[in-house]
Amino acid sequence: MTQNVPDFSALLKGTRRTAIHLEMRDAYGVADEAEEFEEFKRSGKVDLDPDSEGWAGWVPLVRETVGRGVVLRRARIVSEPVTDYIRWEHALTPVNITAGEQVRWLPRRLASDIPLPGNDLWLIDDRLVLFHWFTGDGDWAGHEYTEDPAVVKMVSNAFETVWERGLPHDQYTV
Repeated sequence: MTQNVPDFSALLKGTRRTAIHLEMRDAYGVADEAEEFEEFKRSGKVDLDPDSEGWAGWVPLVRETVGRGVVLRRARIVSEPVTDYIRWEHALTPVNITAGEQVRWLPRRLASDIPLPGNDLWLIDDRLVLFHWFTGDGDWAGHEYTEDPAVVKMVSNAFETVWERGLPHDQYTV
């Protein structure tokens, strides 16, 4: 595994066929989301305008990526009842879908027999895995990527099993 992680937007812009994202935490504590998350907890309000400033770093990148024919799928494994953070993610997910992502949710109790990687990740074109490391409180702790065929295969198999069992966003309620 290598510590030289390419810029993520450049990585996604270079994707030719598929980009998959597996999320397995019930809460994240990423600093640049803190204010919006606190507002959601106070008011229940979320920014569902894909053209707003809050989505400027993500939505155009996704639109451009899927516009080139790349299939972008995101699967989330979640504990139930869900945390406030997952409730917030669920409320925001219509923007991901509007931008072109496909999103599924898998209750954690249905994932017990799936061999899963130890960290959240992206798999790009079935060749490169970008792992995300988080602190115990959910803030960024680092990244690493690998092109090791055995790791790619393990990640791909795990994701496909999660995807097959997961519920499409419009069928999953929190």
